[in-house]
Amino acid sequence: MAKAPPLTALPIDVVGIGADGWDGLTESARRVVAEADMVFGSARQLASLPLSAERRRCWPSPLLPSLRPLIDEFDGKQICVLASGDPMFHGIGVSLVREFGAARLRVIPAPSSLSLACARLGWAVHTTTTVSVVNSPVSTLLPALSNGVRVLALSRNEQTPAEVAALLRDAGFGRSSVTVLEQLGGPDERILSGTAALWAHAAGHALNVVAIECVADPRAVRATRVPGLPDSVYSGDGQLTKSEVRALTLAALAPAPGELLWDVGGGSGSIAIEWMRTDPRCRATVFESSPSRCAQIDTNATALGVPGLKIAPGNAPKSFDSSIPDAVFIGGGLTAPGMIDGCWERLASGGRLVANAVTVESEALLLTCVTRFGGSLRKFQIYRAEPLGSFTSWRPQLPVAQWIAVKP
Repeated sequence: MAKAPPLTALPIDVVGIGADGWDGLTESARRVVAEADMVFGSARQLASLPLSAERRRCWPSPLLPSLRPLIDEFDGKQICVLASGDPMFHGIGVSLVREFGAARLRVIPAPSSLSLACARLGWAVHTTTTVSVVNSPVSTLLPALSNGVRVLALSRNEQTPAEVAALLRDAGFGRSSVTVLEQLGGPDERILSGTAALWAHAAGHALNVVAIECVADPRAVRATRVPGLPDSVYSGDGQLTKSEVRALTLAALAPAPGELLWDVGGGSGSIAIEWMRTDPRCRATVFESSPSRCAQIDTNATALGVPGLKIAPGNAPKSFDSSIPDAVFIGGGLTAPGMIDGCWERLASGGRLVANAVTVESEALLLTCVTRFGGSLRKFQIYRAEPLGSFTSWRPQLPVAQWIAVKP
């Protein structure tokens, strides 16, 4: 959490600037920049300013570790920070608020890349999904892909468009329309279009966004944000919460945007992965003792578009970190000494604990949990139709007992 600014601290002006540089700034924004003692920005942004070199400071790479020291170096001076487009849209304004607090900032936004792209394409801004792959793998796009949906990807560099096209082909969206918009709003603005399957444009300018009109292959596996993905999308050794039980379990865990899940005994990581897929802001940590299963969880997380899933190897509850989860799922190791108490103690007030049991011993333990902590029990069994000779029969899956409790 950002500290409250000292009473004597001068405001930090944050000015949005487009690809057209100084020429595109309003008179009021120019005045703010011109009156600053020090202006921070990228080399491209600073090059367009009619200021002396002594009043310009280029950001280092990586930026975040140096952000506060650089700003504090000019304490008592009037500071201006240049940001691409809208500073609060995946921009440096967000980092500055986190570091210095909103009260110290004076933000002057310019049109965001989303607004400019939608203006060129005739798309409605409020129905366009935006995904940043600036600091994330392109696989982060996967949960957003759905037939008929429009998605805007904020690119890392000039290689991103080709990477996005390849991802679309591999995910069953090869017929999707892809449009690359370079240097939006600048004198060298350029737009390239094609389909993902036939994308052959050479790499262009690093400053670009990729617009996607999703067209799904009818034969592709349907993988939406709704929990209960087909079992076939997961790889691993078979240690997997099956699709139907997974959907019921996620419903009991009730993910909400920004919440943190602990998935204890992750197996294939399916519960944590589908928790994170429900909303880009959802977070999860998987605790898994098997190194091979940790590897398969990482593979599944990347393949299903949540590469940010945190994997904590080691035996729980000893491997628990210092975070406070909003929900805990125990899918493995339920009978391990101290497991239930360790999870319950770390759970946030109002948080949900859900545990699944398939053995007699673990099911008996759930009965004692209800006595100690409250909550409710339910049991379900799934039958799947399978061939039996020339006929079809119902094949029973293992019955699952489930305990659901909310911590006061």
